[in-house]
Amino acid sequence: MGSPQPPSEQPQVADGRSPLWRGHNVFRVVTFLYACAWVVVQFHEYQRPWLALVVITLMGLWTVFTVWRYWTRAGRTNRMVAIDAVVVTALFLSNEFILTETQMLNDYPSVVTVWHPTMITAAAAQWGLFGGLSTGIIATACNYLIRGHYGPSMSLDTLLLVGTGLVLGLSSDTARKSTERLARALRAEAATAERERLARSIHDSVLQVLARVRRRGAELGGEAAELAKLAGEQEIALRALIATTPQESTADGETDLAARLQVLRSGRVQVSVPGNPVRLPEPMSSDLFAVVREALANVEKHAGPDAKAWVLLEELPDEVVLSIRDDGPGIPDGRLAEAAAEGRLGVAKSIRGRVAGLGGTITLDTAPGEGTEWEARVPRPGANPARRRRGGKR
Repeated sequence: MGSPQPPSEQPQVADGRSPLWRGHNVFRVVTFLYACAWVVVQFHEYQRPWLALVVITLMGLWTVFTVWRYWTRAGRTNRMVAIDAVVVTALFLSNEFILTETQMLNDYPSVVTVWHPTMITAAAAQWGLFGGLSTGIIATACNYLIRGHYGPSMSLDTLLLVGTGLVLGLSSDTARKSTERLARALRAEAATAERERLARSIHDSVLQVLARVRRRGAELGGEAAELAKLAGEQEIALRALIATTPQESTADGETDLAARLQVLRSGRVQVSVPGNPVRLPEPMSSDLFAVVREALANVEKHAGPDAKAWVLLEELPDEVVLSIRDDGPGIPDGRLAEAAAEGRLGVAKSIRGRVAGLGGTITLDTAPGEGTEWEARVPRPGANPARRRRGGKR
């Protein structure tokens, strides 16, 4: 049958924030070169020129180191980004001991100058809106702390620092969510393909053997009939096991009911589903699948070895409709009530009970010699009950 796909071969998705990190690295290099130019221009006007050389050297070393670390996804850790913010802030605050009072009051460029916001771009790329706004506010507070006054240029700096964090933070959050959605979609696609491959393989081998044992045992009778019954039960259980393999859910906790039902196909069971995924909340999807499985189990037990069954799934704007029909002998009048009175509650609990628990309705159309058809209508979450198309009583 072949082994499942190893985890190492699962689809890998590139980080959607990588372009932001590449932009950050370029921005850090360019702003460092800009800061170097201003140090040359203002060197002899500094209060402590030697300290300006120390700071610009440390900035160069830190630029090289962080560009190297941020080049790959593995280097973009929360710890690294937090240390980066601390280092950049410390270097910026050192301007308190480098710039003269005149340079402070006249808003001359600091030694760090526009290299300072690179800590915001890194935090926004890593932590999204929260990181961008937080570091933008911290950078603004440090700017006011060393300047000690308020003016038009300070207002502009505040707008640029906080605005940069806001815009890049939103972009980072959007990229991260897009990456997660793509990863979930690829994992779901891979899981569905693997389940279908396993279902085909099992159908071509194990299930065919079980079906042959069931038919031949029923023909021979006696102890062979008991073996045939057990083989039939194992066939149903194996199909259910394949179908209930955990599926990848969306961010809202939804799974594709259509993909789940498709693996129930066999020589006796035909399944028709929409071409698009029918995404429902996981508990709802599991209950509806259990309804179909119980109905097919009843076909297996009561409709005879040659009976065929058809499963139809319809997705309407406000509800989901499931039909399970067979061409067996049908259910005699009063048979279900008699079974319930005897304590056999498979239909009452497994079928009708589940549908009622979902707020839906289910109808039974059957007559001796005319087969059986169940039709379940379940409202989609948040649907308007007044708009639902209701089926007639059968």
